[in-house]
Amino acid sequence: MSAGSSPEIPTVGRVAGIDFGTVRVGVAITDPERILASPLENYNRRSQKLDRQYFQQLAQEERIALFVVGLPVHMSGAESGKSGEARKFGQWLGEITGVPVVYYDERFTTSIAKDRLAGLGVTKQKKKQVLDKLAAQILLTSYLENPARADAGLDALDD
Repeated sequence: MSAGSSPEIPTVGRVAGIDFGTVRVGVAITDPERILASPLENYNRRSQKLDRQYFQQLAQEERIALFVVGLPVHMSGAESGKSGEARKFGQWLGEITGVPVVYYDERFTTSIAKDRLAGLGVTKQKKKQVLDKLAAQILLTSYLENPARADAGLDALDD
C-alpha cells in the first residue's frame, strides 16, 4: 500500500495497536466490539522468518481486522527518519497478514506510559517489560477515540 492510498477500514473486528521498534514491538488489542484497548505483550524481534510467523499467528488467532501502527513524528508534526521505518514495517505487516494497516501519531505515547509507570513505584526491570505494550495501548485508545486522525495530514495534528 503506498503512502497515498488509504486501505478499506473494516468497521467490525479486533484492532491491534503496534508500538514499532527495531528491537521490541509493543502490541495492544481491542475487544471485538472495539470498546476497550488492552496491552497484550511485547514482542522481541528475532529474524524476518520468526517475525513473520509471530505476526501472522497474531492476526489469525486474535482475528485482527485492522493494525494501527504508531508513527513517530517530530513535535512540529513532520515525519522523522523513524517514521519511514515504521511505514516500511506497516507495509510489510499488511503484506504478510493481509490485514489493512493505518498509521497514527504516537508523539506522546511513550512519555505518557513512562509517567503512568513512574507513579506506580515499579522496578526499572518491570518498567522495561511493560513500557512498549502500555505505549501501544495508549496509541490504540487514542485511535479508538478519534479514528479520523489516522493517516490524516500528520502536520495538522498540532492543533
